Amino acid sequence: MDEKRYNYRITLAYDGTCYSGWQVQPNATSIQAKVEEALKIILRKELRVIGSGRTDAGVHALGQVAHFHCDDILDLHRLLRSLNGLLPNDIRVKDIVPASLDFHAQYSATGKVYHYHLWLEKVHSPFLRHYSYHPYEKINLELLREAAALFVGTHDFTSFANEAHAGSACKDPVRTLSRLDILPEEGGVRLEFEADGFLYKMVRNIVGTLLEVASGKRSIEEIGSIFAAKDRKQAGKAAPPQGLFLVKVHYRE
Repeated sequence: MDEKRYNYRITLAYDGTCYSGWQVQPNATSIQAKVEEALKIILRKELRVIGSGRTDAGVHALGQVAHFHCDDILDLHRLLRSLNGLLPNDIRVKDIVPASLDFHAQYSATGKVYHYHLWLEKVHSPFLRHYSYHPYEKINLELLREAAALFVGTHDFTSFANEAHAGSACKDPVRTLSRLDILPEEGGVRLEFEADGFLYKMVRNIVGTLLEVASGKRSIEEIGSIFAAKDRKQAGKAAPPQGLFLVKVHYRE
């Protein structure tokens, strides 16, 4: 008879500045590896922790979700304290809860929310340099909002995806961006993206393209042709990672 297995869902926040991203990589330090190492010390067994998706080097998270299977019933209150006692201070486990065996942090997700922070004042705050991007060019906010509206809706986002011929982008590059709001905040604005899913580097590539339009480097009329081209080379350069935060992952409860 097979041993009974249990599934656990964890929610994490982390400062991605010092890491190669979420996903385990050779010869680099990842958030996933740090969490798996801590679990191994506590539970004395190797467990695979699966995240809702990879965040790149320098990208942060307020609400990354992951899951792991274990053949033990765990004291989750004690595990939460132990994990946060072992993990570096820039990685925190916010919550651990039991999940159904069919719950998968990536494949069960129905949508995600990302925020990208732009610092638009003349001098960048030294305290927020790792958490926002300070463009060199003057940004026209009216043009930024006008261009952002063209991305909302259901589109083929191939032109805004790195590795467009691999992974989920290869299978289906169509995503529905339900909102792209540009909201004022200290020092600049916050771009809030919400969609049923995102392709690899899609948010950063969209932000980079929007900044080219808003700074006058590219015409707003080009956006339609960029979509139609289905060619990453036609879109703008990816915005730097430090302004990007994974805020929330949606699931059917």
